Amino acid sequence: MNFNAILPLLVLASSLIPGMIIFFLPESRIRLRTTLNLMGAILKLLLIGYMLWGVQHDQSYVFRYNVLPDLELVFKADALALLFVTLSAALWFLTTLYAIGYLEGSPHRSRFFGFFSFCVTATVGVAMAGNLFTFFVFYELLTLSTYPLVVHRGTEAAIRAGNIYLVYTLAGGAVFLTGIVWLYGLLGQVEFTPGGVAATLGLEYTAQLQVIFLLLIAGLGVKAALVPLHGWLPQAMIAPAPVSALLHAVAVVKAGAFGIIRIVYEVYGIEFAQTLNLLMPLAIVASITIIWGSLRALWQDDLKRRLAYSTISQVSYIILGVTLFGPAGTIGGVVHLVHQGIMKITLFFCAGNYAETLGIHKISEMNGAGRRMPWTSIAFSVAAFGMMGAPLTAGYVSKLYLIQGAEMAEMAWVSWMLTASSLLNAAYFLPILYRLWFVNQPQKWLQERIRARGRWETHGLLLIPPVVTAVATLGAGIFADTGWSPLFWVKLIAQMEYLP
Repeated sequence: MNFNAILPLLVLASSLIPGMIIFFLPESRIRLRTTLNLMGAILKLLLIGYMLWGVQHDQSYVFRYNVLPDLELVFKADALALLFVTLSAALWFLTTLYAIGYLEGSPHRSRFFGFFSFCVTATVGVAMAGNLFTFFVFYELLTLSTYPLVVHRGTEAAIRAGNIYLVYTLAGGAVFLTGIVWLYGLLGQVEFTPGGVAATLGLEYTAQLQVIFLLLIAGLGVKAALVPLHGWLPQAMIAPAPVSALLHAVAVVKAGAFGIIRIVYEVYGIEFAQTLNLLMPLAIVASITIIWGSLRALWQDDLKRRLAYSTISQVSYIILGVTLFGPAGTIGGVVHLVHQGIMKITLFFCAGNYAETLGIHKISEMNGAGRRMPWTSIAFSVAAFGMMGAPLTAGYVSKLYLIQGAEMAEMAWVSWMLTASSLLNAAYFLPILYRLWFVNQPQKWLQERIRARGRWETHGLLLIPPVVTAVATLGAGIFADTGWSPLFWVKLIAQMEYLP
C-alpha cells in the first residue's frame, strides 16, 4: 500500500484520534484540549491541501478494504469529494476557534469536543466515500455523533429536540438502506463513477430504478431537509451556536445534499436520470421547499429559527441545480454547496455572538445592536446580502448560474421561482438589518454578559470566525473567475460529470 492510498485514512485520523484523547481529559486540562483541537484541524487542512495539489496533477487517492466478499470499504479523494472535504475542514477550524470561546467556563467541554471531532470525522468520511456502502456507514455515524451535540445542554427541551432528530434521521437512514440493498441486488457493489453506473442495467429496469431512486432520495432528503421531511431542523436549534453552525453549514444538511449529488451524477448519471424522468419531480420538490422555507422564515421572531427555515430553503438550491439538465445548473447547484456554507455559518456565528454578548435571541430584541457590535453586525449584513443574491457576493454567483441553468434547460418557471425566492430572502433579512442599523438601541442591554473592551466588542474568539467567513463571502463573489475560487473547481467537476 503506497502513501497516496493511506492519505484518506490520515485525513480521517486527524480528527478521530484527537477526539478519542479529548474524551478522557479532565475538564481542567483546557490548554491540552485546545491544542489537540487546533492541531488536528490544522493537520487536516495541510493534508487536504496536499491532496488538492495532487488531484490537479492527476494523482489518485484511493483506499480499499474488504469487509466481506464483494463488500468493500472505499475512500476516494476525487474532485467532488475534495470540494466538500475542503469546505468541512476549513469551517471546522473556524468553528473550533469559535467553540473554544463560546464554551469558556461551561461544563462538559471534553465530552462536547470529543463528539465534535467525531462529527467532523463522520462528515469527512461521507465526503470521501467511494461507494454507497461506505457512504451509508459514515452517514449513520454522522447521525450518532451529532445527537450528543444537539442534547449537550441536557435540558428537557434539548432532550426532546434530540429525540425528534433521532426519529427523523434514523427513519431516513432505514429508507436509504432499503434503496441501497435493492440496488446492490441489481448491480453488485455500487461505486461512485462520473457518468453513473445504473445505465448498464438498461431501460427494462425502469420501474425498479425509479422506485429505488425514490427510496434513496427520501432517505437523503431527511438530512437535506426537503419538505415534508424537514421537521427536525427547526427543533434542533436548541443546540449551542457552534453546533447549529455545524448542522447548517458543514455537517448534517450538507451530507444529505451531497449524497443527492452523488446519487444523481455518479450512481444514476445525469443523462440516464433524465431518460428515466427522475429530474423533474425532484425539481418540483426542491422548488416547493425553497418557497415554503422562505415563507416560514418570515414569521419567526427567534433569530436562530428564522435562520433554520432559511437553511431549509437555501439547501434546496443545491438540489434544484442538480435537477437542471445542463452544465450551468450543475455549476450553480454544486458551487452553492460551498457558498451557502460560508454564508450560513457566518449568520449562525453572529447569532451566537448576539446571544452570548447581549443575551439577544429574538429579532425584536436586536434594535441598535449594530452600534454596540459593529463588526458582528457588518459580518451578518454581508452574509444576509449574500443570501439575497446581491452582486459581489457568493450568493450572486450561485443564483446567476442557477438562472442560466434554468434557461438552458428550458424551465422558465424555475427562473421566476428563484426571483420570488430572492424577494422572500429580502423580506426576512432586511427587517433584521433595519433593526440592527437604523433603530435606536436601548439605554441598557438587560442581559449584557460580555463588556466591550476597546475595539473588541465581544470575546476575540467569537469575533474572528464570522469576520473571516464574511470576507470569504465577498471573496467568493468578487474573485469568482480566478483559478483558485470554488467556482473554478466546480467547473472542473461539471466537466467531468457531463464528459465522463
